[in-house]
Amino acid sequence: MANKKQPEKNKKTTTKKKNVVKITSSGKAMITSTYNNTVISLTNSSGDVICWSTPGLVGFTGARASTPYAATIAAEDAGKKALEKGLQSVEVVTKGPGVAKISAVKGIKSSGLKISSIKDVTPLPHNGCRSRKQRRM
Repeated sequence: MANKKQPEKNKKTTTKKKNVVKITSSGKAMITSTYNNTVISLTNSSGDVICWSTPGLVGFTGARASTPYAATIAAEDAGKKALEKGLQSVEVVTKGPGVAKISAVKGIKSSGLKISSIKDVTPLPHNGCRSRKQRRM
């Protein structure tokens, strides 16, 4: 059989450019706390994420990731990253039903960031959808 040469396709290599985030001295710390995990995102004043951290990123796995101590360590990690990039003060916005919200706020404060205000924006239904059944332990 004759070997047919297939023409080589000109592959264009594309590189994705990183978004350059403008960092000001003040920003927001978004803490989303669920029953199983906590996510801490530090943003500039316009809402672009500067850095973020979770208990899984710091080394906690499974049930230990949902503890307040894990949220404190993750918040300290995120705060130190933001301090290195030039963030100095934050407005804390907490969201969710988790137990680790207060501990995460303490972790942000202990990392060296100044906290200007704390706001809780947990969505509460005005008798919307039917809630889950109660757990029987």
